[in-house]
Amino acid sequence: MKRILVTGGAGFIGSNFIRFLLKERVGAHVTNLDKLTYAGNRENLRELEGNPCYRFIQGDIADPGTVNAALKECDTVVHFAAESHVDRSIRDASAFLQTNVLGTHNLLEAAKNQGIQRFIHISTDEVYGSLERGTASESSPLSPSNPYAASKAASDHLVRSYYVTFGLPALVIRGTNNFGPYQFPEKFIPLMITQALRGDPIPVYGDGKYTREWIYVADFCSAILLLLEKGAPGEIYNAGSGDRRENLAVVETVLSELKKPKTLVKHVADRLGHDRRYAIDSSKIRKLGWKPASDFETAIRETIRWYRDNPRWWNPLTERAKLVG
Repeated sequence: MKRILVTGGAGFIGSNFIRFLLKERVGAHVTNLDKLTYAGNRENLRELEGNPCYRFIQGDIADPGTVNAALKECDTVVHFAAESHVDRSIRDASAFLQTNVLGTHNLLEAAKNQGIQRFIHISTDEVYGSLERGTASESSPLSPSNPYAASKAASDHLVRSYYVTFGLPALVIRGTNNFGPYQFPEKFIPLMITQALRGDPIPVYGDGKYTREWIYVADFCSAILLLLEKGAPGEIYNAGSGDRRENLAVVETVLSELKKPKTLVKHVADRLGHDRRYAIDSSKIRKLGWKPASDFETAIRETIRWYRDNPRWWNPLTERAKLVG
């Protein structure tokens, strides 16, 4: 692992991963291929511009020529690029199929043809669907409830098929809900924080009792790096914190930290097909030596502090986010 192609590296998790990788593995070289859709932002990695270990290419993974050219000098792929906002997939799923399914296929084809040494596909716990009780393991059936999750499940199957059929050394990591700095303000936690900082109403779907498992982005990045070096090709790994909280409880934590009134909470009409509860079993990756370094309370304080200190980053993005409410 010396020359890594990171797709979607101008997004939230991708940019955090690039920064984390270059810090942790001196000598690594990263090519960041990103289309720069509404959620992609070169400002996320502005400090790396001019770094000889970092190269940026603006391009679409749905274009085979672009993918082939970007891969020519790389030996590893970490594939983040995806349309990921559930609400947008409900309004129009076409971009999700184009990027998440066809784009992943283009990457797999190019990786196969160019002899890539390792291919890490970033997936999501949402492919398991809603669980009334218990946790989903890597062998649990996939039961996606919305077009976004369905497109990710399809791409997961494609990745496995290229391992089984062609021997491509690929593996899948399914993460829980990430949060942290540089997350686009349409997503739940940054939306709550930025609305509260401005004193604006905080939209909460339905009764607010939807449960998610939260993981700090730096911990998820450390899981990816571990799998780059120790993960077994053909395998799937869940990576979660085990910390599960109802949405309304998360909002109340944010309000408490910012000393804002609970009257800012505004319950809005529920999302179509809204999954009630996510929970995964991460024992498989923990057996490789990984565990989260951050507890939720510490990480959410750090995240709130980052957004409070960086309004110049998120203020221009709120219009693009088309906030719910």
